[in-house]
Amino acid sequence: MIQRNIDRQLYQSLKRKEITILVGARQVGKTTLLQSIMNTLIQGGEQVLFLNMDIESDARILLSQQSLVNRIQLEFGNSHGYVFIDEIQHKQDAGRFLKGLYDMQLPYKFLVTGSGSLELKEKISEALTGRKHLIEMHPVSFHEYLDYKTSYSYTDRLDEYCRIEPVKLLGFLYEYLTYGGYPKVITSDTSGLKYEVMDEIFTSYITKDITYLLGVRSPEKFTRLIQLLAVQCGGILNQAQLASDVGVAVETVNKYLWYAEQTFVIENIRPYFTNSKKELTKSPTIYFNDLGMCNYGRNRYGLAVSESDGFLFQNFIFQLLRYRFQHGVTKINYWRTKNKAEVDFIIHDKGEVIPVEVKFSELKKTTISRSFRSYIDKYQPAKAFLVSLAGRPDMTLGKTRIEFIPFWYLMFGIL
Repeated sequence: MIQRNIDRQLYQSLKRKEITILVGARQVGKTTLLQSIMNTLIQGGEQVLFLNMDIESDARILLSQQSLVNRIQLEFGNSHGYVFIDEIQHKQDAGRFLKGLYDMQLPYKFLVTGSGSLELKEKISEALTGRKHLIEMHPVSFHEYLDYKTSYSYTDRLDEYCRIEPVKLLGFLYEYLTYGGYPKVITSDTSGLKYEVMDEIFTSYITKDITYLLGVRSPEKFTRLIQLLAVQCGGILNQAQLASDVGVAVETVNKYLWYAEQTFVIENIRPYFTNSKKELTKSPTIYFNDLGMCNYGRNRYGLAVSESDGFLFQNFIFQLLRYRFQHGVTKINYWRTKNKAEVDFIIHDKGEVIPVEVKFSELKKTTISRSFRSYIDKYQPAKAFLVSLAGRPDMTLGKTRIEFIPFWYLMFGIL
């Protein structure tokens, strides 16, 4: 079993009165994690009830609040216990249902999960204001992946492993860039099996989330959108051109983009600007939450990754930054001028604005691009970072100290 760092957050959440809601894309490991937590609770002598909305007999128990309470009381009486409800997105009006349970002030802790449904992120969140603790689960991070691939032999000193074993580290990086972080993909033995799993994940996403739950009438056009986004990953998005290529109206493209983001497939970052006449202010950049899904969308799943796939590495760095700054109010943007000078990421952290440039190579010398220099000359930040496969000596440009760091530094709090 792949150990997930989010389990600590979930264990802490079990101590809270609010309903814990664990959301994420299909197949990221929510049910497996839930079962692991249940087993630990049972071993500790706790009372646990598990219900799955995909199971018909369980769904009948969840037809009403009273029928659920009756079943819980049959198991626990009026003493404390833990109630786990899996795949809650299949419950009609789930937000109101859970709100009613919470307001009964029952002596039970509820933890529910759901896969990629807008019902969970929108309607449930609204109905449960002040009554929920929402936790998002993503595919396996590279930190978790590396820990798993090294058999948890270096859990407390992975940074030392990265420093001492650069060749092996790059091998693991290229595997991760190729196949991504879905647990079942990672644990599949061959490239062929990995492809079958990814195909199943994507097909299930389109048929269940997009067609069945969201009612998209042209799933083939939504699929085409995902394919085009995969090809354009890391680039500036032009909704009008995208609409033309997909064969739908711009309004439909915007709706599809919103669906894709709310169902945990993509994330968009907005531009950073101070001069609307010279800098981009609106057009987003799209990144995928899973690199395997991105490769599948561009029909290159399982094919060897090379330094020509710089956008994949850029997407990977976005994931590291997102994980690094997942808590707090830190924002991640990009910067681009109308003259096409650009910086991959702009980090807003604790009052600082930090530019981050990404290079998918082992730099042979300490140098920066004209675009990176343009941003530094204009904004004169205290520090800037250039992230690549291997570090180089730092340099100073005006008032700015530029640190050349290897990508794995980002996993250990550097930046």
